[in-house]
Amino acid sequence: MQEILLILCAYCLGSIPTSVWVSRGFFGIDIRDYGSGNAGATNTFRVLGPRWGSFVMICDVLKGFFAVKLALLLSGYDPEAISFLNMQLALGIAAVIGHIFPVWADFKGGKGVATLFGLVIGISPWTALACSGVFLVVLYLTRFVSLSSILASVAFPVFILVIFNVDNHVYRVFAVAVALLVILTHQKNIGRIIRGGENKVPIFKNRDKRRQKHQDDD
Repeated sequence: MQEILLILCAYCLGSIPTSVWVSRGFFGIDIRDYGSGNAGATNTFRVLGPRWGSFVMICDVLKGFFAVKLALLLSGYDPEAISFLNMQLALGIAAVIGHIFPVWADFKGGKGVATLFGLVIGISPWTALACSGVFLVVLYLTRFVSLSSILASVAFPVFILVIFNVDNHVYRVFAVAVALLVILTHQKNIGRIIRGGENKVPIFKNRDKRRQKHQDDD
C-alpha cells in the first residue's frame, strides 16, 4: 500500500505545471497557446526567454529528482538492492507521466525530457553528467534544444548498456525505452529540423554575431 501511495505522490509531483503557472502568473497567458503548444522548458525558452526557460527547466528536473528520492521513505527496502532501484524507476516514471499528463493542467503538459533527466540524476548521477555533456555540446553547436534532447536520450542507453554496463535488466530496458520515447515525441521537431523550420533557442547570441561578422567580412 505504501508503494502505491508514493507512486501517486510522484505522479502529483510530476503534474506540477511549472511553465503554465509561470506564464499565467507573470505574463497573463497560457504557454500552451504559443510556440509549439507544449508546456515544457523548451517552449518557455522560445516564448518567455532564457531566464524563465531556465527556471522552468530546473523545476521540471527537480520534479523527477525528488520523485525518485521518495523511495527513501519506504520501509523494508535495502537501498543497495535491485528492488529499491526498480521502485525508484517506478516513482520517476510516475513523475514523467504526471509531467506529460498533468492532473493540475487538464492533462496537457510537456514532453517530459527534463523530468526524465531529473530521474536519471537521482538514480545515476554519472550517467546524467555524461548525457549532459552530449546535450550541451549539441546545443552549443546547433542551438536546437530538441536535437540536443534527442541525441542525449540516444546516448543514455549507450552509457547504460555499454560504457557503465549497469547490471539491472529493468534499468537497461528502461534506458532503451527512454530513447525510443524521446524520438517518438519529437517527430514533429525532427521534421522541422529536416525542413529547416525548427526554432533555435536565444542563447549564444554573441557567438552567432561574431560568426556572422566574420562571414560578412569574408
